[in-house]
Amino acid sequence: MNYKIAQRAASLTPSITLAIDSKAKQMKAEGIDVVGFGVGEPDFDTPQHIKDAAIKALNDGFTKYTPASGIPELRQAVADKFKRENGLNYKPSQIIISCGGKHSCYNIMIALCQAGDEVIIPAPYWLSYPEMVKLAEATPVILQTSDKTEFKVSPEQLRNAITPRTRLFVLNSPSNPTGSVYTREEIKALGDICVEKGVLIMSDEIYEHLLYDGATHTSVASFSQAHYDHTIVVHGFAKAWSMTGWRLGFLAAPEPIAKAIDAIQSHSTSNPTSFAQKGGVAALTGPQDHLKVWLAEFAKRRAYAHAKLTSIPNISCVNSKGAFYLFPNISRTGLKSMDFCAKLLEQEKVAAVPGIAFGADDYIRISYATSMENLQKGCERIDKFVRSLAKS
Repeated sequence: MNYKIAQRAASLTPSITLAIDSKAKQMKAEGIDVVGFGVGEPDFDTPQHIKDAAIKALNDGFTKYTPASGIPELRQAVADKFKRENGLNYKPSQIIISCGGKHSCYNIMIALCQAGDEVIIPAPYWLSYPEMVKLAEATPVILQTSDKTEFKVSPEQLRNAITPRTRLFVLNSPSNPTGSVYTREEIKALGDICVEKGVLIMSDEIYEHLLYDGATHTSVASFSQAHYDHTIVVHGFAKAWSMTGWRLGFLAAPEPIAKAIDAIQSHSTSNPTSFAQKGGVAALTGPQDHLKVWLAEFAKRRAYAHAKLTSIPNISCVNSKGAFYLFPNISRTGLKSMDFCAKLLEQEKVAAVPGIAFGADDYIRISYATSMENLQKGCERIDKFVRSLAKS
C-alpha cells in the first residue's frame, strides 16, 4: 500500500526537544543515571488550589462540552489579567482559550497565513514557529542573531526583512530558548516598524512572569491603539503555574481575528478541556504566592549554572534575563550542536537540546527548571565532557 503523505506533513521536522526528553526518560527507565536538561517545564507541582478547582469541577460533573473558545468565566478572568497586569483592554469576545500556548500559536498561523505569505522569525527561535508557518503553507523568513546582541533582532534587521508579502512578525520575550528579554524601548522600536509597514505581530508572552536582575516585561500591544490593533498576544498556564500537562493556553486579538480563530477551533478541538478551564480560573484569580518562591529558586539555579558553564574551557554563555534557559556557545569545542549533544548523552548521560533545533547550530539549550542537585551533577558532567574534548 502506498500511503502518500501530504506535503505539509512530510516537510515537517519532528520536535527535537520532545525526542530528547523521550530518549532520556527511556534511559532512566533502563536504570541509567541520566540528567535531563531538555524539556522546558517547571519541576514544581501545580499549586494545590488550582488542582482543587479542577477536582471540584470533576466532582460537580463539569465534564461536558463548553463553548469552543472557552467558558465565559475564564475568558473574563483572562481579560481582567490583561487589564490588571498589562494595561490592555480586551473584551471577553477577543479572548480565545486554547489547548495550550502552542495551540494558540498554531491557530494564529492558520487564521492569518496562506501560500505566498511570509512570516518573519528571529533566530534563535522556539522550534515550532517555523513548522507552524509551513503548515499554514506560508514561508518562514529567519533573521539570525547571536550572543553578541543578546540574541535580539535589531530594528534595521526587521525593516530590511519586510517585503510586500510579509504577513506576520513573531516576537518572543522573554525568549525560549535564550532567556533574553527585550527592553521597553526595544519592544517599541520593533512595534513601530510593524505599525508603519502594516505587519501584524504575534507576541508570545508566556514567560512574562519569569524575570531576573530587574528585567521588566512590556507587551507591544500596550504602546498605542495602533500597536494594539496590530498585535495578537499569546499566553498560557504552562510556565508560571506549572500546568504543562493541562494543555491550557489563551490569546487576545482584535475582534475579526478572534472570530476567525473561534471558527477554526470549533472545527478542530471543539473546546479546551472543561475541568482544566476551571483550574485556569483558579490560577488567574487565586493566590500567586508560589511565584515568588519559584523565582527565588530559579534565580539561585540560574546563578550557579551560569557561573559553572562560563568556567568551562571553550564555553561562553550570555546570562538569561527571563524564562528558565541558558544558551551556551559551544563553537570553540569544534563540535556542532547535534554531535555535541549526542556525544554528551552517550558519554556523560546528560540530555541537552541541540541549538540547531532553534536555528543556532553553535549553541545548546540548558533548562535550569530542575533540582539544584541535578543541575550540579549535570554541569559537572558537561565540564568533564568538554575538557575531554580539549585533550582528544
